[in-house]
Amino acid sequence: MIHPSHSDKTQLDALISHGMSNRQTNNNLAESYKEQRQSFLLKRLQLQAQIMLVAGLTLIAFFLWANSYLEAKIYAFKIGIVVELFTLICWGLCKTPIGRRHPDLIFLSLCWAVTCVVQIDIALLFNNLEPKSNIWTLMFLTQATIIPVQWWMHLISQSGTIICYLTLYLLYNPILKNPSAFYAEQGLYFFWTCLICVFSVFLYERLRKKEFYARKAMELAQQKSERLLLNILPGMIAEQLKQQPTTIADSFMEVTVLFADIVGFTELSARTSPTELVEFLNTIFCLFDQLAELHGVEKIKTIGDAYMAVAGLPQSNDHASAIANMALDMLNDIAIFNAENNQLFSIRIGISTGPVVAGVIGLKKFAYDLWGDTVNTVSRMESHEIVGSIQVCEATSQLLKDKYLFDKRGLIQVKGKGEMMTYILK
Repeated sequence: MIHPSHSDKTQLDALISHGMSNRQTNNNLAESYKEQRQSFLLKRLQLQAQIMLVAGLTLIAFFLWANSYLEAKIYAFKIGIVVELFTLICWGLCKTPIGRRHPDLIFLSLCWAVTCVVQIDIALLFNNLEPKSNIWTLMFLTQATIIPVQWWMHLISQSGTIICYLTLYLLYNPILKNPSAFYAEQGLYFFWTCLICVFSVFLYERLRKKEFYARKAMELAQQKSERLLLNILPGMIAEQLKQQPTTIADSFMEVTVLFADIVGFTELSARTSPTELVEFLNTIFCLFDQLAELHGVEKIKTIGDAYMAVAGLPQSNDHASAIANMALDMLNDIAIFNAENNQLFSIRIGISTGPVVAGVIGLKKFAYDLWGDTVNTVSRMESHEIVGSIQVCEATSQLLKDKYLFDKRGLIQVKGKGEMMTYILK
């Protein structure tokens, strides 16, 4: 017996516990955003490293040209090579597992390779501790432009640069060349540059995060509507309806239709509570739905306690065998259901093969439906049938006679059809 799947059972639970579902969804979205930001950060770090390498080469070339003395050229070349080496290492680390796990460390390394390493080299080589605020400002503006995420990393990089300089200043205790007003002015410019960079990164990431959540919410809503549409319509018909929102009607020369009805359901409703009755019916129809999916059969609709399905559309297959297998499994599942739930449900199943027209009509609450003489015939097969058996028309029996066993029921009088030869599928 096929029991309702876990997803089927939890659909209602998911709706009831909507708050819990939202929390779980938000956690998943937060994790997804973190992964996307990590990927974005790594790509931008590689881009920054490439730009820094090219920029470093141009600066080395400039200082080699601008300095008249050989010793000054050698010092400039040494400083440039050290910075280029650090930048090259950071670029390489971006492509390693360490870089993928800790891109924030690479971010700080790239920043301090320019701001701190240059200042340390100048202090060691020239004993010159004039603040290089123009280089610092350029570096922070560059990072805020190229890597506008994780404001706290920008704040740490700026603080680290200032701490590095102050530490060197305390160690060397130099005499600064310019008056204090000059450094105060430079400090104000530098302070506001840092503040604007951090604030800009903070605002950008907040906006980017909102856009990410909005886009994911839209994608989630689209997926839900897509699943809902596929629960109502066959996949090909749903796609056709999306592309051509008009009346859809197709003729199929040969399909096999199944119509099943639960016997005594009306009488049962008189002595059973509505809630329990609906639960029984839902469980049975969920079993039938899974059988339809298992055998490649398309469920058409339920009407009260009746179940209608078809095989052979919208794509052709061994429709008669698919319906026959499903019908036999339906009888078996009902027997097991009765044993497990101490019930006495019985069903009648009618099967008919022939041409139908299938399509979607109307503007609201549309559904995929079948029309034609085959549909009328299968309804008569079910209503004139013996309880607990499967009655098929002659066309269906001809398609299945080499694969299945039948009992010939003989001619029966069918309303609107006259006498018809019918068979009982065994």
